[in-house]
Amino acid sequence: MTAIKHALQRDIFTPNDERLLSIVNVCKAGKKKKNCFLCATVTTERPVQVKVVKVKKSDKGDFYKRQMAWELRDLAEVDAKDASKENPEFDLHFEKVYRWVASSTAEKNSFISCIWKLNQRYLRKKVEFVNVSSQLLEELPKAEESVPSGESQSVAGGDEDALDDYQELNAREEQDIESMMEVCEYAISNAEAFAEKLSRELQVLDGANIQSIMASEKQVNILMQLLDEALAEEMLQSVKEQMDQISQSNRLIQISNTNNGKLLDEIQFLVNYMDLSKGHIRALQDGDLSSPKGIEACINASEALLQCMNVALRPGHDKLMAVKQQQHLFSELRDTFARRLTNHLNNVFVHQFYRSSCLSLPGHDQSSTLSQHTAELTLPKHSPLHRDLLRYAKLMEWLKNTHREKYEGLSRTYVDYMTRLYEREIKDFFEVAKIKMAGTTKEAKGKFATLPRKESALKQETESLHGSSGKLTGSTSSLNKLTVQGSNSRRSQSSSLLDMGNMSASDLDVADRTKFDKIFEQVLSELEPLCLAEQDFISKFFKLQQHPTITPPLAQVNLKDMVRLMMNKIFQSIETELNSLIALGDKIDSFHSLYMLVKMSHHVWTAENVDPASYLSTTLGNVLVIVKRNFDKCISGQIKQMEEVKISKKSKVGILPFVTGFEEFAELAETIFRNAERRGDLDKAYVKLIRAVFMNVEKVANESQKTPRDVVMMENFHHIFSTLSRLKISCLEAERREAKHKYTDHLQSYVINSLGQPLEKLNHFFEGVEARVAQGVREEEVSYQLAFNKQELRKVIKEYPGKEVKKGLDNLYKKVDKHLCEEESLLQVVWHSMQDEFIRQYKHFEGLIGRCYPGSGITMEFTIQDMLEYFSSIAQSH
Repeated sequence: MTAIKHALQRDIFTPNDERLLSIVNVCKAGKKKKNCFLCATVTTERPVQVKVVKVKKSDKGDFYKRQMAWELRDLAEVDAKDASKENPEFDLHFEKVYRWVASSTAEKNSFISCIWKLNQRYLRKKVEFVNVSSQLLEELPKAEESVPSGESQSVAGGDEDALDDYQELNAREEQDIESMMEVCEYAISNAEAFAEKLSRELQVLDGANIQSIMASEKQVNILMQLLDEALAEEMLQSVKEQMDQISQSNRLIQISNTNNGKLLDEIQFLVNYMDLSKGHIRALQDGDLSSPKGIEACINASEALLQCMNVALRPGHDKLMAVKQQQHLFSELRDTFARRLTNHLNNVFVHQFYRSSCLSLPGHDQSSTLSQHTAELTLPKHSPLHRDLLRYAKLMEWLKNTHREKYEGLSRTYVDYMTRLYEREIKDFFEVAKIKMAGTTKEAKGKFATLPRKESALKQETESLHGSSGKLTGSTSSLNKLTVQGSNSRRSQSSSLLDMGNMSASDLDVADRTKFDKIFEQVLSELEPLCLAEQDFISKFFKLQQHPTITPPLAQVNLKDMVRLMMNKIFQSIETELNSLIALGDKIDSFHSLYMLVKMSHHVWTAENVDPASYLSTTLGNVLVIVKRNFDKCISGQIKQMEEVKISKKSKVGILPFVTGFEEFAELAETIFRNAERRGDLDKAYVKLIRAVFMNVEKVANESQKTPRDVVMMENFHHIFSTLSRLKISCLEAERREAKHKYTDHLQSYVINSLGQPLEKLNHFFEGVEARVAQGVREEEVSYQLAFNKQELRKVIKEYPGKEVKKGLDNLYKKVDKHLCEEESLLQVVWHSMQDEFIRQYKHFEGLIGRCYPGSGITMEFTIQDMLEYFSSIAQSH
């Protein structure tokens, strides 16, 4: 309000030679939104005119303009509506009745009091005051003679111009003022009375000055006559002396008048700006700090006290005894109110915190805290506590500006209480989360049956987890190295990528992991608003908000640091509890690290969007580092398990466990990481895992004794190719093509190597034929070679009649069936490829017979059609 008064005085009233004495922020009754100001003013020139001026902001809102003015002599009645109760409404009766609603009762009372004093001082016709408390009007003595108290908030419009005309007192004037102040013993103790006395004497001097001027005019007329005579009688010297005396007399009168006015202005300045009302003094000393009205009164009083203490005194004011006494009074009031406020807020902290933690309730069973929110995994809300304390925010700001040590003491007290309160609530909250998390496992299946359901046992378990995430993740010492099992029993075994921590794949299912995901998300969703609400309260209550437009950058950094330090102290247990919860989840199932990485990354991203430097963002970022390490450790553990895989010498290999494990890992990961911020981490893990799968498939194929190498490579790379084609993982497109290539190559190699068995002698014969041709023997001359003549050819062909060929093919089918596994269903694919290869070889043999034995009439004992029937009947019979 002070800034508005100065602006109005400077922009509106000083240009019109007016002085602003009192101001009230009002709006018309029933029109709350259109605010304006009613101003009580007097002119600086005599005769004094007293007006009530209505001022409002321009439509653009960047300056004030004078809208309407009334002469005080036209005011007939002031109706305050109610003299016994606080009521912001009042009426002013001019030519018509104007009904107003003030922004506060205190402003209304101050304005009416000023109008009453102006009426008493300047008007003969007295205004009628209705429903105005007589106590309000009696609080200011000698109202008909004194300057209105409303001037204590006014701005002296002519002070700056008057200072330019200031003239130093000469020795005689100083003696006269000292004599005057000695005569008036109350000049220092009662500055207001002394000012009134000077004002009256100034009026007497004004009258004497006028009389002197009038007398001077008569003397001038006489002197003019004397001048005429002096021209004749040579008396001009006498006239000059008389004129000098008159001029000197007038100058002395003017100096005395100016100096008296200056002295009066100085005294009025001290009275206006260093006077604290009795109501404010009572509020500071005994005001009620527990009721809304009492708090508002204390806020107004503390702000008024701060304005009085911060007033810019003019040179020499600090040496006046009255000023020193007022400053001493202000210091005592400040210290007294600071002690009262500190003690009261300490008591409020204690009461509110104990009420929030239920410690104040008689017979309260503290052990029930854990089960209080078991049904719903939630954290208690402290919005009622924050709402109650925010009523004191302005008083905390006052304490911060006046008593820094008490402000900091209250800050430490609040932090200490909240630290204990949140530590207990957060600990209980995480205990419930761990119980629910442990319930996601199927204890009846035994691998995690050691995790108890009872709270006491769980507490003992979780206490061992605090700060020991490194001991839990990757604890696979209890796992037996994977052994490749036969195809008939493989589905009963857990895959490499699912046999994690202390849990096997058979003990986990999608529902368990989904439940864990919901629990972890609920934990983060409860912590986020809790931290944000507390940080917002701390910033508002302790006045640590950032104002970039007016606050220097360095001060902003300091405010952020203060908020962060308080939040770190209050929520010091959150990071530890989160790490413990993460360690437990990772111990239950390392796959949980995928869920936690996605959820934690999303909440970190959300917190950084709200405030990158907030406590929540920093803390979740630290925890995210731990989650990412667990995720990396999970991937590294699976690669290590692949490297340690051993094969059975008694059964065929089939699809390796880590190949099916990668399939299940990829299926789950694609579901979890759909639209996730950390997709890049998964892509990197994919590349590491698939390269390890490729490398270890080849390793197992090379070490296999029961199953041919080509079969191991063919079946496993076919499975990998099918998986990557179905999931369409873009970052593994090159690996998908490579898997297809390896599958095709080893299928062809296996078919070629296996087909040589049924027609072995015939193959050897034609290999010899091709060798002779390669040595330079002409094809049509091969039949003349003793070892490869027509007779030898017929002898070899007779060894492979149709029945023998079919029998050989049947044995080959059985052998292939033993090599291949059922899961991949490649038997018919391999058999069809063998049929194509057999036909190709048959045609190759026929071609060699036609070229090397032309016209011999030698043919195979069976035809291509016979071969097709052999392959078809063998496949159907099995």
